[in-house]
Amino acid sequence: MKTYHHIDSLRETLNRERAAGKRIGFVPTMGNLHDAHLELVKLARETNDIVVCSIFVNGLQFGLNEDWDKYPRTLMEDSQKLQGVGCDYLFNPDDNEMYPNGLDTQSRVICPTMTDVLCGASRPGHFEGVTTVVTKLFNIVQPHEAVFGIKDFQQLAVIRRMVEDLCMGIQITAAPIHREIDGLAMSSRNGFITEEERPKVSQLNKSLNWVKDHIEAGRRDFGDLGDEARQQIEDAGFRVDYFSVCNSKTLAPAADDDRNITILGAMFTAGARLIDNVSTNLTEGE
Repeated sequence: MKTYHHIDSLRETLNRERAAGKRIGFVPTMGNLHDAHLELVKLARETNDIVVCSIFVNGLQFGLNEDWDKYPRTLMEDSQKLQGVGCDYLFNPDDNEMYPNGLDTQSRVICPTMTDVLCGASRPGHFEGVTTVVTKLFNIVQPHEAVFGIKDFQQLAVIRRMVEDLCMGIQITAAPIHREIDGLAMSSRNGFITEEERPKVSQLNKSLNWVKDHIEAGRRDFGDLGDEARQQIEDAGFRVDYFSVCNSKTLAPAADDDRNITILGAMFTAGARLIDNVSTNLTEGE
């Protein structure tokens, strides 16, 4: 695996790969890699000749009082992990390389739908930072395919919409959520969970699946189901950010006749904000 820190040198290499007829897969990350990230790289490896991974902690998507400065930087360990799963090229730019004119005057990419609800409601400006940096990375790498995890379901939906709206011609592939044995979704922020909290944090996933089971059993009182799930999480000792039953494509509140439904939740531990989701595709008989 070769590491690049500058856009021009990476572009030069990837232009040669494209000229040779190679299909390029791309996995953008912020580093501090765990098994779930590595599964994205493995998935990209299955359908592409060349796999590029980026590690860039994007300040543009962190809001005030968020954990940009605390976000773990573990480049050496990350590089070893990526090499072990067959990544060909690692792109690791610094802030000046990605934002040469500074964050304040950076041109922005704005998706006007699905970005002011759920995570977007509690993190104003977050998705503007995501769509801007992902667009820049797509322009730099110019991949045929990009792989994202379903754990960040809203991010995945927004990026899919952005790619469609801007006619980018990039295949967006969704990778299943990689979980711990107790159901906790793997996340870089799991390292901030205290030992006392750790046995209880799976409650978020349990409540999501509890709502899913009730919907599949025929309940359509989505608001009441959400309220009951919030209470379960609060009873376990955590503060709920949101818990919503949504249309899987639009992320609008689910209607009685929706067949593709995603239940999304976020909660706060003492030191972390955890997100998770589960989806169901109802048949006509349900």
